[in-house]
Amino acid sequence: MKHEYDVIVFGGGTAGTVAAIQAGRIGASTLLVEKNGILGGTMTLGGINAPAHFFAWGKQIIGGIGWELVRRTLEETGCPIPAPRPTQGPQDRQNMYAVTMDRGIYAALCDEAAIQAGVDLLFHAMPAAIAYQENGWTVTICTKTGLRKLRAKVLIDATGDANAVHLAGFEVVHPDVVQPATLQMYCSGYDPSTIDFDALRVAEKQAISTGELKSTDVGWYDNGPATFLHNHGSNANHLQAPHAETSDGKTIAELEARKAVLRMHRFFRKQPGLENFRVDWICSEAGIRETVTIKGKQTISVQDYEAGKTYEDAVCNAFYPIDEHLNDGKGINYRDLKPNTLPTIPRGALLPEGSRFLIVAGRCVSSDREANSGLRVACSCMAMGQAAGVMAALSAQSGVDPNALPLKDVLATLREQGAVVPEDDSTSAP
Repeated sequence: MKHEYDVIVFGGGTAGTVAAIQAGRIGASTLLVEKNGILGGTMTLGGINAPAHFFAWGKQIIGGIGWELVRRTLEETGCPIPAPRPTQGPQDRQNMYAVTMDRGIYAALCDEAAIQAGVDLLFHAMPAAIAYQENGWTVTICTKTGLRKLRAKVLIDATGDANAVHLAGFEVVHPDVVQPATLQMYCSGYDPSTIDFDALRVAEKQAISTGELKSTDVGWYDNGPATFLHNHGSNANHLQAPHAETSDGKTIAELEARKAVLRMHRFFRKQPGLENFRVDWICSEAGIRETVTIKGKQTISVQDYEAGKTYEDAVCNAFYPIDEHLNDGKGINYRDLKPNTLPTIPRGALLPEGSRFLIVAGRCVSSDREANSGLRVACSCMAMGQAAGVMAALSAQSGVDPNALPLKDVLATLREQGAVVPEDDSTSAP
């Protein structure tokens, strides 16, 4: 490791990995700091290895490094490479599908791409203090063997929780209620076709009444465990996770997640047809959907998101329905986007208000809660990460704040790097 970098990226998840690779590829000396021991974030640690969506309305709307990594993963594992398909109707979601891939191979390819881009990687570390001084950032990083001070020209906060923004002293927005988390798992040892789900529903209601079980242990909608069992537990539970942007809050969320697993396991093994029920694996972290957002120089509203507004400073596309998981265990506030609607993300939503040489990428982008429920997904975060990586590198090399960079230069560089930028979204990326 060096003592000074052009760019330091905090968070090696969906957005941060792409941001670091991008900054490195266009010549910026870059350090990527990740609190865990693997890149990929929600797609690896969280077990949601189905990024959505690279395609919409019969065309590719997000490309670049994120798509490259996913495509290479599919190639390595002998899986077909999807391509845009024409839509058949106004809500033909089948043609705007998520791409499922191998988590382990994806993580290894992220490592490889980062190293080939000249990125320095530091796992098992996180920011402890951040201050702008002497025309640059001084950061203190907590490592397993103590604190380490480094300097950087530009910082990217891709923690998902705006941790670096908070440490730097800029405002973050704390919603009164946040979406529940999910602990991804896979369960087996039973045949769903042999289970009497009506009887199981009766047993579940009884267990809930006695406190043996919570409805959210086995589902999202308080409608019984049928979906949970048919999906073998995949992305099928809910747990409240307030303040998960903090270590205290995240600790409580992880403990509650495993309590839910234990309740579910004990309940199922007492039911007919589920005597041999087992949990084959659980992820090491609960998947967090929402914590805080930054107060940005612009804020994306749900009205603009659902209208598909193309901002004057749009740097990338986004695409996903409104998908707010309800904290009361009663399901999801879900709305499809109208036909041919394609939201965009403005540069100002990636820049904390009042900041200099600080960029955000990922789910804590400046947005209201309903807009954020669509923006938080993997493909949109990848697109934000690539835009952040370009801006950070150009800013470090020129000494010009990201907010003042000529937008045409940002978009031209993104285009050169294979990204789909809003003005080009009528064509398919390679």
